[in-house]
Amino acid sequence: MELLRNAVRPYAWGSRTAIPELLGRPIPAPHPEAELWMGAHPGDPSHVIGPDGTERNLLELVEADPLNQLGERCATRWGGRLPFLLKILAAEEPLSMQAHPSAAQAAEGHAREERLGIPRDAPNRNYPDPTAKPELVCALTEFHALAGFREPGRTVKLLKAIETPGLAKYTGLLEAQPDPSGLRALFTTWITLPQSSLDALLPEVLDACVRHLREHGEFAAECRTILELGETHPRDAGVLAALLLNRLTLRAGEAIYLPAGNLHLYLHGTAVEILANSDNILRCGLTPKHVDVPELLRVVDFACGEMPVQCGDGGERLAVYRTDAPEFELSRVEWSPGQDDELTVDSIGPQILLCTAGDLLVTADDGEKVELRRGQSVWLPAADPPVRIRPLDGTGAQLFRATAGNCED
Repeated sequence: MELLRNAVRPYAWGSRTAIPELLGRPIPAPHPEAELWMGAHPGDPSHVIGPDGTERNLLELVEADPLNQLGERCATRWGGRLPFLLKILAAEEPLSMQAHPSAAQAAEGHAREERLGIPRDAPNRNYPDPTAKPELVCALTEFHALAGFREPGRTVKLLKAIETPGLAKYTGLLEAQPDPSGLRALFTTWITLPQSSLDALLPEVLDACVRHLREHGEFAAECRTILELGETHPRDAGVLAALLLNRLTLRAGEAIYLPAGNLHLYLHGTAVEILANSDNILRCGLTPKHVDVPELLRVVDFACGEMPVQCGDGGERLAVYRTDAPEFELSRVEWSPGQDDELTVDSIGPQILLCTAGDLLVTADDGEKVELRRGQSVWLPAADPPVRIRPLDGTGAQLFRATAGNCED
């Protein structure tokens, strides 16, 4: 059981306040801070801090002793690799629109690109590794996102509410076939439009969104999002694609699970994110990075309907976010002000504990103790004894627990 020192990723869309405030650092930060990574990702692994202050690279630690760090089942299932990455995600501006491959798609795509000799760090590389990348995001603050294709009938209603001469034929296309095949046809048409056609259509759509807002129409949230995306990416087909996705506002503690193929875009807010330890991303747009439309269309799942929002299963204090991802499981524990009862955490495999509110005392069965302050995290190897966790004072606390999923699948 050791504290972690974690890497901050300074992407341009990040917040200059959210992560520094969580970590107790000066605000604002000199530059945007987008993600805080906790885990053994090769690009920026955490470091474990020993009792004497010495540090060891968690990736190297896992690679040197996978059985003790991961446990036999997890080490065997994932080839001696920690299968999940835990993050704090702090979005001040929208990210790129993207989807992630299934395990089979990732393995095939990686092998194909290896045969073609595309360097793994090349900007046009789609599959730098052969693994899937499902993810789950749980809001710490109000969190805004687009995720999954909206029910087509509802999307037709939206398109008619902002209809323009240039948009009408596309509305008719989906109205004639209001199902996943119709969504695929419309989505494919929009993201392959010639730039000249896109430059004519997008201003019409943005003007129509302005009118809809002035008229206090029922799709105000969707129109505000389209206007925001259109302002930052004025000639991008991803702005049109955003019209097809569910617009979500998550409250603190609410989560969405994004399986393979789910097209999504995080807009704004701070969240805890857990995902498979992979870099495989197929981008749709709203980014200067590589967009491979044919490969994207092979990966995107056009199933449609409302995006399920989870509050977590469990008792009064414990919430577990259920998914079918074998790589990870995320749970949340809350202590209200005045509560100080202990939570016992068994040794079920590799775990990361992250404190997001208050201060906690973590005590192992062998007597070892670690004080976990807000913003801090601790690594629990599989070989460690069970631990007990309680708040240090009566002001309340919050803990997120990341573990591997079902390693027997």
